[in-house]
This record gives sequence, structure tokens and C-alpha cells, in this order.
Amino acid sequence: MSTLQGSATWRLVKAESTLCVRDKVAPLWGIGFPLILLIILASVPDLRQLVAGGGGLTYFDLYVPVLILFNLAILATASLPAALAGYRENGVLRRMRTTPVGPARVLAAQLVANFAIAVIAMVLFLATAWLGFGVDLPQHPLGFALAWLLAAAALLAIGLLISALAPGRAPATAIGTVLFFPLIFFAGLWGPISQMPPLLREIAPFTPLGAGMGAFQNAYLGHFPSVVQLLTLAAYAVVCAFVAVRWFRWE
Repeated sequence: MSTLQGSATWRLVKAESTLCVRDKVAPLWGIGFPLILLIILASVPDLRQLVAGGGGLTYFDLYVPVLILFNLAILATASLPAALAGYRENGVLRRMRTTPVGPARVLAAQLVANFAIAVIAMVLFLATAWLGFGVDLPQHPLGFALAWLLAAAALLAIGLLISALAPGRAPATAIGTVLFFPLIFFAGLWGPISQMPPLLREIAPFTPLGAGMGAFQNAYLGHFPSVVQLLTLAAYAVVCAFVAVRWFRWE
């Protein structure tokens, strides 16, 4: 029985991965748009100036990890919820409810498909920044890899939560849009976290992208991410994934 279930899960993952690429939303918005934004920012001379107290990093150096988080945020709040909520709106999930698939496998298939796109985007961002614009790779590769995995898990789990509860594509898009801007704000897209007002600086480390950005910065400077940062990301991943599976709506 477990072999049959594993085979069914794998087929579902392959089908969702194919549909994700065919739909073009995730590749275009999750990879193409942030990569173009990276290239545009690289052409801004002011971003090549050193950040005060930034350990020798320029503003553009700081924007590379921000855009990696930006990619994860787009996948989590736009691509993933719209696809699965669209299935619910069109009655696809209602038909799947009669099969032994179960909520966990449906969500896992979406998670794997979007995770694969996130990996491709992360590799492209680092390679483009390094080879094209001379941005150093993270000085602590293991710390960066762990931080990225937990950040991806946390953000995509948030996307799964939106997907599990939104009744249709339009509500999922609206919820994702409302969440996207505060999430990316605390990643430092609009300005470095160090330059935020004191209250926001206190809040930022306990948001998923604030914790992710802090962990990335540590890795870029050669330090292993702090336990608080990693636990914060892990907590978002576990809690949001659990709630998504527990209260998943078929219709």
C-alpha cells in the first residue's frame, strides 16, 4: 500500500510541476522578474557605495539576498496560492476529494513544484551577481544553505496556508497581495533594516523575511546564522504547514 501511495504522490508531484511550468506564472514572476530587477539595480551607481557598518558590503551586495527572499515571497503569495485556489474554484479539488490523495499530498505536490523553481532562481541570482557584477558569494556556504532552506520552507508554508483556506483565485490573490508588501518590507527591499525606526527594527527579526534577511547577512559576513533566526523560520514553517493540512478546504 505504501508503495502505491508513494507512486501516486510522485505522479501528482510530476503533474503539478509540469502544470506550474506550463502556466508560466511561477517561472516569469518567480525567476524572470526578480532577475531583471537584479540587473536594473546593478546599474544604479549609488547602490555601489559601501554601507556604514556593513562589513565592507555595498548596498547592491545587500540587495542580492533581498531579491532571493523577494523571489520566495512572490512564489508564496502569488504563484502557489493562485494555482491551488484556482483548482478549488474550478471544482478540481472537489473531484480529488473522492480519491485517496489527501490534503497533505495535494499540498506537498505544490510545495515541491514551487521549491524547485525557488532553487533555480536562487542559483541564477547568485551566479548572475557573482559572475556578472562581482558580488562575493556567501562566506559561510553551509549557514547560507540552511538559512535559505528554512526561509523557503517558512515562506512556502505561508503560501500553502493561503492556498488551503482561500475559496478561489481572486481571494487568494487578494490575501497574498496584502501579505506580500509587509513581508518584503521587513526583508529590507525599501531600505536596510538597520535604518528602520527602533520599533520596526525590534519587530523585523521575528517576521519570516526579517529573520531570513538577518540569517543571510550573517552567512555573507562569514558567520553561522543565529539560533533565534533559524528557530523563527522553522516555527513559521511548522505552524503554517500544520494549519494548512489541518484546515484544508476541498471546496
